[in-house]
Amino acid sequence: MLKIAILSQGPKLYSTKRLVEAAEERGHEVQVLATKKCYMDIASHDPSVHYKGKELEPFDAVIPRIGASLTFYGAAVLRQFEMMGAYPLNESVAITRSRDKLRSLQILARAGIGLPLTGFANSPDSTQDLIKIVNGAPLVVKLLESTQGKGVVLAETHQAAESLIEAFRGLNANFLVQEFIKEAGGADFRCFIIGDKVVAAMKRQGKEGEFRSNLHRGGSASLIRLTPEERSTAVRAAKKMGLNVSGVDLLRSNHGPVVLEVNSSPGLEGIEAATQKNIAGLCIEFIEKNAKKGKTKTRGSG
Repeated sequence: MLKIAILSQGPKLYSTKRLVEAAEERGHEVQVLATKKCYMDIASHDPSVHYKGKELEPFDAVIPRIGASLTFYGAAVLRQFEMMGAYPLNESVAITRSRDKLRSLQILARAGIGLPLTGFANSPDSTQDLIKIVNGAPLVVKLLESTQGKGVVLAETHQAAESLIEAFRGLNANFLVQEFIKEAGGADFRCFIIGDKVVAAMKRQGKEGEFRSNLHRGGSASLIRLTPEERSTAVRAAKKMGLNVSGVDLLRSNHGPVVLEVNSSPGLEGIEAATQKNIAGLCIEFIEKNAKKGKTKTRGSG
């Protein structure tokens, strides 16, 4: 029996509930901890995590379900558990690496993994060349802090692209400019990876007139058969981030599969419904096979 902590602000969220169920079904003791309510005693001889006025007993493993807005604090809490010898399903360094959109794309590009043409700039003088880098309009502008399709905008004409880039700059926002993969037809593939395998995959199709395929934005999910190249690309992307469990989002482009994002806290609801697979159970099984005290070794690079 393992003692497992789940770091989550939403104990009633589908993914958190499923992980609790799966762990308890396999005979483990589980505690859901609200990430923001954890606080730390950072002592070299005896590091500890406190919660609601009490020091927590050591855990064998920790499952981080840290929201994007809590990345900095959540990673600090997870690091503290790692210092105490708990096995993290995903390590703090890998999570912060994957959450930095620019850094993660640079890591993937360095590894030769397919990506949409992407530009990043700060000066208004660079707008015209930035648009050229991604082969002109239509193009996509993405806030670096965006999640679930928020802060992702399609500029259909050159003039719209200029206006949009200027508007984002006026807000002092950090953003990427990417080519629009028209041939994807508003669909992407979510590949759910555990260890070095794609254990499930689904096609996410944006609703009529919507280029974003996120399920949170009304997209639909269905079963998809990946090509060997798509599987290999997804696994390599997850490995480069150093993530044990991830959701890799791919597009089918004319020049092969391209990675949109590597998600360190992929939701379970859509993928379990589309594939009828017990993904939560597979996550717990992975912990059972790999959890050893103090086994925290960040993989990947960057």
